[in-house]
Amino acid sequence: MSTLSYDATGAARKALEQHLPALVEDRVATRIFAKDHTLWGPDAEAESAIRLGWVEAATVSRPLVDGILELRDALKAEGITRIVLCGMGGSSLAPEVIAGTAGVELTVLDSTDPEQVGAALADRLTETAIVVSSKSGSTLETDSQRRIFEHAFTEAGLDAKSRIIVVTDPGSPLDKASRDAGYRAVFNADPNVGGRYSALTAFGLVPSGLAGVDIASLLDEAEEAAEILNEDAPENIGLVLGAALGGTNPLRNKVVIAEDGSGIVGFADWAEQLIAESTGKLGTGILPVVAGPNAPEVTSGAEDVLVVRLVSADADVELGENEVAIAGGLAAQMMVWEFATAVAGRLLGINPFDQPDVEAAKVAARGLLDAQPEPTPASFVDGAIEVRGGDWLGSSATAADAVAALLGQLGSDGYLSVQAYFDRLAYSQLEGVRDDLAAVSGRPVTFGWGPRFLHSTGQFHKGGPAIGVFLQVTAASAQDLAIPERPFTFGELIAAQAAGDAQVLSEHGRPVLRLHLTDRAAGVTQLQEIVSSLASKAASATES
Repeated sequence: MSTLSYDATGAARKALEQHLPALVEDRVATRIFAKDHTLWGPDAEAESAIRLGWVEAATVSRPLVDGILELRDALKAEGITRIVLCGMGGSSLAPEVIAGTAGVELTVLDSTDPEQVGAALADRLTETAIVVSSKSGSTLETDSQRRIFEHAFTEAGLDAKSRIIVVTDPGSPLDKASRDAGYRAVFNADPNVGGRYSALTAFGLVPSGLAGVDIASLLDEAEEAAEILNEDAPENIGLVLGAALGGTNPLRNKVVIAEDGSGIVGFADWAEQLIAESTGKLGTGILPVVAGPNAPEVTSGAEDVLVVRLVSADADVELGENEVAIAGGLAAQMMVWEFATAVAGRLLGINPFDQPDVEAAKVAARGLLDAQPEPTPASFVDGAIEVRGGDWLGSSATAADAVAALLGQLGSDGYLSVQAYFDRLAYSQLEGVRDDLAAVSGRPVTFGWGPRFLHSTGQFHKGGPAIGVFLQVTAASAQDLAIPERPFTFGELIAAQAAGDAQVLSEHGRPVLRLHLTDRAAGVTQLQEIVSSLASKAASATES
């Protein structure tokens, strides 16, 4: 295991001095590992009692390893060398990080965009098996992905049942249906582990193990980390990180997670879900912001921002004011951040294991699918962009005006959330607008791909403090795909998911600007140019 280490400055250092003595005296570390469900208050006890299995995930998951490796070898012998993961949120983010860090190929299909689904279907189907991963067994996106792959396998003359592997909780609807259907394998995860804490359970291990990751070594490292965390001592790195995240005074509730040489691919995206969904409720919480080490938020000096740098163990990092540096291997870091999030929940006075506001957008999307309403008319059209917004649009006549008007709704403690509902692989360049928007607004900016963020940061957007403004980007598709035995298509599904989330945000009083790209390539280019121009004007104004 690479050595776990940390450093902290400014407000983070003061938070350690303030909270570590009490955390140690209250034996929080050993009580977490003893699964003490009383740590988060009476209102959280029922949920906490069935959500602490992650503390022993490395040990409980060990018996899965041989079965996963045997299946991998059998698939390879049959010429099946490509694994596609059909999963959302906690079922997809951890395997993506694990596989990416190990340098093995794993196709993560966590979208309902018809073009992204179509691209996954078109790639080496004869060499493909899918892992259908859903804790509840009723995830609409995952069910739709399974249906279209099963249909495609059959249409290609392949034995679909032999190419479908399922990961779910025991007794879930998917568990029973998959066994009845005779799919290749069904792996059950510990039901006492919530989705975002499930990285080292079957949800993280099955897809990454089948893809070629050394999952036994991953569990070895996690077990070593657990021994370190299960100690009531002020140097316990999990207590340290938890105190820094949840204990600054006043609370620095925007935490910029910056990859700065750790060697862990995409770790901040995984940590983003863990923190936002665990803490964003009851009008409080911590907003994770995934950014680079030199992003505008890092250098802004804002009083509500804390920077956490992910570094390598041997790095000589000079921290700025109000920063934390964390080093360690992948599995060790996963254990540390899960533990720290639970500690931060205790300091914030919330239940870190529930997600009361996630379901709202799902319900709204299903309602729109059933009703099939006409799209809301555009406020106006500018080039390849249809613009929709609230009264705050004022006299806006261009998409640039509309973006500027949305930014004008930002308070001094606010944040901007950019949400793009289309192919995150083909149009990944759109993420580049994040830094420019942060520079223009002077406030933290998050960037999420829909609908996958609905299973993670979507909880913070509705349940956290009402300080966000939202830029939603949707896009027309040159193709659509039917979902077998469903009365709606993938295009209709993702449109309903975007509209449903915008509806719920608006009902919560959050400003939402909806930009619909009538042509994907042209629209992305136009939006990039708009944001770049706004950034240039802001920079010129600052210089003058």
